[in-house]
Parts: sequence; C-alpha cells; structure tokens
Amino acid sequence: MVVGLLLALLLGPRAAAPQERTVLLATTTSTQDSGLLDVLVPLFEKKTGYTVKAIAVGTGQSLALGARGEADVVLAHAPELERRYVAEGNLTNRRPVMHNDFILVGPPADPAGIRGATGAAEAFRRIAGRQARFVSRGDNSGTHNKEQTLWKAAAVGPKGRWYLESGQGMGVTLIIASEKGAYTLTDRGTYLAFQQRLRLAILLEGDAPLLNPYHVMEVNPARHPKVNAAGGKALADFLVSAEAQEVIRTFGVERYGQPLFFPDANTAAPGGG
Repeated sequence: MVVGLLLALLLGPRAAAPQERTVLLATTTSTQDSGLLDVLVPLFEKKTGYTVKAIAVGTGQSLALGARGEADVVLAHAPELERRYVAEGNLTNRRPVMHNDFILVGPPADPAGIRGATGAAEAFRRIAGRQARFVSRGDNSGTHNKEQTLWKAAAVGPKGRWYLESGQGMGVTLIIASEKGAYTLTDRGTYLAFQQRLRLAILLEGDAPLLNPYHVMEVNPARHPKVNAAGGKALADFLVSAEAQEVIRTFGVERYGQPLFFPDANTAAPGGG
C-alpha cells in the first residue's frame, strides 16, 4: 500500500503527453493482496502490449485518483460511492466484474459470542456490548465503508479503547487483528490468501448485507483529456472479457479449494448496479 501511495504522489498531475502504452489502474488493496492482479495483469500486458501500473489503495482513494484524472481506469468495490462519482461525470462506463463476500473474523475462542448471531448487525452489537477488540481499516476503503454501514445498522457508534483503526490495507489489518486477538471485517479473498498467517476464524458469513461486488470504471476523457483513454478502455474491456472472467472463476480453487471471486460480467450482478 505504501508503494502505491508513493507512486500516486510521484505521478502528480498527468503529463501533457501521456505514455500511451502505460495504463494506470487505481484499485482496492484486496485485488492485490489476494494475488488476483498478479494473474490478470500479465495476461493483459501480453495480449495488448500495454504496461499496467497498479496503484493499490483503499476504494475511496482509488475513486478519488480517477476523479482527479490521476488514473486511467478504476476497479473498486463500494457501489454507493462508485455511483456518486459516475453521476458527477468523472468516471464512466461502470460495469460489473466480479463479487465475493465480506466475512467477520476473530479469535477462535470468540469472546464476544458472535457465533450463531442472526446477522451482521447483531454480531456488531455483541462486539460493542462486550467491548471486544475490533480493528477497523479506517481508510475510507470499500471495506471500511461497509463496516460503517454495519455499525449504523447495529445502532452503534464505535469508540473507545476496544475500537482500533489500522489505517492500512486489508492484509495488514488482518495481521494486526490476529496479533491483538481482535475481530475485523474482511473480504473473503484476502482472508483466504492470508489464512495460513493468521490466528483468526470465520465467525459470521452468508448474511445478505455482506455481499461484496466489484465494478470497473473508465476515467472520463471529456473531463480529463490527459488520461490514456484508449488504454483505460482496453483494460476495462479485458476485465469483463470471457478470458478474464474464466480466470476469475477459477482463481484460488487449486490453492484454497474454493474460488476467491465469482465472475459477474454480462450477468445480472448479485451486488446490484
């Protein structure tokens, strides 16, 4: 994540003559931490001759980079926030790519007693009621936005020494939660990728509000004429292509025994529009 932020700072305003064979992808840390980008990006580069520079930060930062014209294409997972940027005209052609789900993980002993909770809101109320340690990303990412929505549904304003903010990506946040014996909300893909390094168990899953859809958006060249619009469109088109969707469908199965993501292109995406 630090590398991604440094890249964003070094890039600054886009040069007057963009590097036409370089595509800047602003994306959430989960696509990098899960290893999915390590598979998809080389395929795209080999197929098209473009070089991709991925800036992996929280979804809020990814969308902001795109809105400022400091990226060519954005892959994010915060539907409400995404729709706002598209409505403002800075991002365009929003398309579903894939989904997985959020899960609530924590120490196997489950000190807050959330196993068997009827849903995420009840689980969050139990955590707050017991003041059990909880590590939030606190970074305006898609995961952080989802977490805040769940606290609101639980009618809880989390604060106090039990509630910690990492300010980091999902992988680092999981490691911190594991070290502190704390609960956290995570996307399933990153959890599975880091599972062998963690002392955290899945304690709540399958609740409808935990669905986690990803969409790709191109930066609008009418607003930001210096972006590599052709490259951004090429990468967006690739992500929803049959080839990329097949990679997504099988990614993680060999290593984890289950896919980390499910393809959504050209379907009625479970996460909504």
